[in-house]
Amino acid sequence: MPTQVANSESLVTAALSSTMRAAVYHNINDVRLETVPVPSIGPGELLVRIATCGVCGTDLKKIHLGSHSAPRIFGHEMAGTIVAAGKGVTKFALGQRVMVYHHVPCGQCYYCRKNTPAQCPLYKKTGATAGFEASGGGFAEYIRVMDWIVAGGGVVAIPDGVPFEQAAFIEPVNTVLKGVKLLNLRPDDTVLVIGQGPIGLMHAVLAHRLGARVLTSDLYPERHAIAAGFGLTNPIHAGEENVADRVKSETEGRGADAVVLAVGGNALIKTAMDACRMGGRVMLFAQTQHGEATFDPGAVCVDEKTLLGSYSSSFDIANEVSDLVFNGYRNGFDLTRLISHRFSLEDAIQAIDVASHPKADSMKIMIEPVPGRGGE
Repeated sequence: MPTQVANSESLVTAALSSTMRAAVYHNINDVRLETVPVPSIGPGELLVRIATCGVCGTDLKKIHLGSHSAPRIFGHEMAGTIVAAGKGVTKFALGQRVMVYHHVPCGQCYYCRKNTPAQCPLYKKTGATAGFEASGGGFAEYIRVMDWIVAGGGVVAIPDGVPFEQAAFIEPVNTVLKGVKLLNLRPDDTVLVIGQGPIGLMHAVLAHRLGARVLTSDLYPERHAIAAGFGLTNPIHAGEENVADRVKSETEGRGADAVVLAVGGNALIKTAMDACRMGGRVMLFAQTQHGEATFDPGAVCVDEKTLLGSYSSSFDIANEVSDLVFNGYRNGFDLTRLISHRFSLEDAIQAIDVASHPKADSMKIMIEPVPGRGGE
């Protein structure tokens, strides 16, 4: 029997186990490691064994703020191996390594036609689950990928030689590239990116790849050191210097052509606006909770500064993102270098805690149901 077929059959046998381990959300700051049923699949669906899943800031907000009903299993930056396929699935094979998006837009509704796919009603419906109400499910051993995700391009085959961990960055890279494109950067632009966690660093790298001069702001020198490894060599140490003043000193007093606010603190909106030149753009990327914040309306009207936002991914650039992530693994865009911590699923609660309390030495936190498989 060929090795590939034998391996696929062994994976299917493992997948047919009736139970699995998962980190289950029950209430605000209440996530428990539990044994739950392996989700069953229907026609057109896939069952994927998770190899690795990143802990995203949106997962943390849901856990800490209680914005979603319980119980749920979160996690959506995920990659793994297909272990079962429903009737009618012809594009994918057992044993195939894949990355899974948890949202797919319809491409036809009013919002899709207006190029705001994150507002599409279908896109707002999550199509991957490890049980309970669909919420991604990557903090578990297996996920069910629903038929419209499979049919709508939400499952991406991982090429040989690219590890699961690199592929798991496709969804966050998509969200970042979508935001960078909204800024309409020119090669002679100066860009300030506030925050050099994984999301902010990716914003800075992609802006830099477009030819812009990029200044990066963060409290932690350790993060600036990581950024330097990606060619970002204009750090601003936010704990030691005034960010807006430094940006103006670097731009003949004007300010940045574009500013990306990649951290969630609303108080930093003023910093971003102050650091932006007249006629420039400020993009909010991490302000995902509704509420109120203050800013100078004269800066928008009289100074003609544009305040805009970007949220979630765009399937118009999905192929571009996949090529960027896959080809970038060996060409200067190895995102696995952003991973600071790897936890087994049994230690998922600790992983969530570490991600919830970022320190100088913490960047991307990954949960791997089977330790060591994320680098395969």
